[in-house]
Amino acid sequence: MQEQVRQPDTATATQPALRGIKVLDLTQFEAGPSCTEALAWFGADVVKVEEPNRGEPGRWGLSDRADADSTYFIYYNLNKRSVTCNLKSEEGKALLRRMIAKADVLIENMAPGTFARLGFDYPKLSALNPRLIFAQVKGFAPESEHANYLAFDMIAQAMGGTMGVNGFPDQPAVRPGSTVGDTGTGMLCAMGILAALYQRMTTGRGQHIQIAMRDAMLNYCRTPMSRQAARKDQLPRGGNGVFGTAPGGLYKCAPGGLDDLCYIFASRGNAEHWLRLVKAIGREDLLNDPRMKDGITRFENRDAVDAAITEWTSKRTKQEVTRIIAGAGVPCGALMTTLELMHDPDLHKRGIMQTIEHPVRGPVIVAGWPLRMSDTKVPLKCAPILGADCEAIYGEWLGCSPDEVRDMRQGKVI
Repeated sequence: MQEQVRQPDTATATQPALRGIKVLDLTQFEAGPSCTEALAWFGADVVKVEEPNRGEPGRWGLSDRADADSTYFIYYNLNKRSVTCNLKSEEGKALLRRMIAKADVLIENMAPGTFARLGFDYPKLSALNPRLIFAQVKGFAPESEHANYLAFDMIAQAMGGTMGVNGFPDQPAVRPGSTVGDTGTGMLCAMGILAALYQRMTTGRGQHIQIAMRDAMLNYCRTPMSRQAARKDQLPRGGNGVFGTAPGGLYKCAPGGLDDLCYIFASRGNAEHWLRLVKAIGREDLLNDPRMKDGITRFENRDAVDAAITEWTSKRTKQEVTRIIAGAGVPCGALMTTLELMHDPDLHKRGIMQTIEHPVRGPVIVAGWPLRMSDTKVPLKCAPILGADCEAIYGEWLGCSPDEVRDMRQGKVI
């Protein structure tokens, strides 16, 4: 008998992956908000729960305007909704408990011990809602000797290795400009939440997820750690190069400005890269140079290799270099600044960069979600104004009438 193939339900085929999942977001700044923003981009209903007066510090602590949320806040809170709740009052705590009973996920990244002191440790949360997935992002693991230390991105990077491996040999470490300590931790936390949601389908139970920013950084250091594991002395920092490979680094381009650079790399694992490169720059004579006969020899004579390439790149713009070298099948890419990326036509055409309309600031260019899924389409939405969704959410989740919400406002509960 021929097996019947079930056709997809066209009415639901393009519904977001996390449609119907309710997330309570009690996070601030970046590590936690990065996690919940990813969940929102998968289609979850992410509700920021903030204190009523000014909201989370990311709104105002880094703002260039006293009348508007910071662009920093906007970048990390797209596609969310916002309610206020005064957790310093018993009424506010009672309100949050009612919300928890309706939620699928709750995540917080307050200072160590703060949420538990408010009366919201995991045993109490689980008693309120056995299906709740409770995620916590901290700087350091609660069982570590550093458990009570405060942490921001740069502290996690300093103590977790990502700063230590960044920089040039025989020079001090350099803090990476990208905030992998915060956002990188948030992404790993989001993976844990997705796995817990999947596991809950089998067990019917929620669970407690914990991730320490310091511990997360080791995950992003696996390549240098793998090299360290093969030696007893300290692995030196590699700068812009790749150990054992030449060419591999940034090369000066015309007109010679600070950011007129292009990265060119010929892999040790593919000898064709070097052959294609010398042909692309019109230097087939280098194929007969004994200093460049193979990858190891080229690395030993990398100054000569770099000089030959720079002679060619310095006469062309980084865009020209990329077009010619990458077009020849050699790994190559222009160094792009944040300003250039923000106005890059290709990124805007594909929706990776988008212009949103903020109710106070007006048009703001933001970076969207890079993941593309055939059956999950979630339009980009602006970050919420503080408390903008109190009526809607307390009505939808708890059945509160407009009058009840008004009374909570007057009672300073929200």
